Amino acid sequence: MWTSNKMIALYIILGIGVVGVVAWLLLRNTLRTRVRVGKLLLEDPDVNDYLIVFGWTPKVLYVPTMAASLVAAILMLLSPSDAAVFPRLVGGVWFAIFLINFLVEEYNVSIKILLISIVGIGFMFLWLHLLGWVGGFLRIFKHLGFSISATGYLLVTAIGLLTIGVSWLKGLFYYVSITPNYMNLQEGPTETGEQIGREDYNTRIDTGDFLERLFGFGRIVITFKEKSRLPMSLLVWRVQGKAQALEKVRGKLAVDFQQGAASKS
Repeated sequence: MWTSNKMIALYIILGIGVVGVVAWLLLRNTLRTRVRVGKLLLEDPDVNDYLIVFGWTPKVLYVPTMAASLVAAILMLLSPSDAAVFPRLVGGVWFAIFLINFLVEEYNVSIKILLISIVGIGFMFLWLHLLGWVGGFLRIFKHLGFSISATGYLLVTAIGLLTIGVSWLKGLFYYVSITPNYMNLQEGPTETGEQIGREDYNTRIDTGDFLERLFGFGRIVITFKEKSRLPMSLLVWRVQGKAQALEKVRGKLAVDFQQGAASKS
């Protein structure tokens, strides 16, 4: 009993948990996460405005596909076993959502390109209608019908959530903190990082991708005065609030109070 496969699996899980707890107890005072830095900046009397951001993986844009996968899994579990058309219908709707997500993540779609695409598709269907080919064209998609089991949909959701979770976890240790006087590039769980003066870099907000912006995402692009350094592009959520905070930070210059008082005396 104590050496059965189930007990060995339980020992492995318990061992991983114990190692995780011990590692956390040993490293919790040395970890320099963006949450800890945010608390330190909040308590700093010389810093009134700051911004801490990290770059999400572009796969976060597949959240609608993950939600659709979860709904599809529930529908497949509730559907009768002898239903033949229903699984293909669910699979077709899911594939359409996935395809839209793919276009959003893969291509930079501005509102101009989106309008041109809509007008182009409209003219194409008008041309097909004049030739009497609309029905034949739509029947092509009947051959693309496919079905996925509930387990398959749940697996897609789990993989997507795992990818986003890893991106968020990485963002705890790889992030950018911007204050009026400097920008700190954090590149690890401890104090490994680089501090850059405000005059040595520039920032701009890129919301040119219209579909990304509809999802609440945008990019903060950081360019450096040193030409040998490549620009940084960070995909951020709630870009409107981040843009306002960045504008406040870049528009101010913090001066240490004690130094200012000493110079006056």
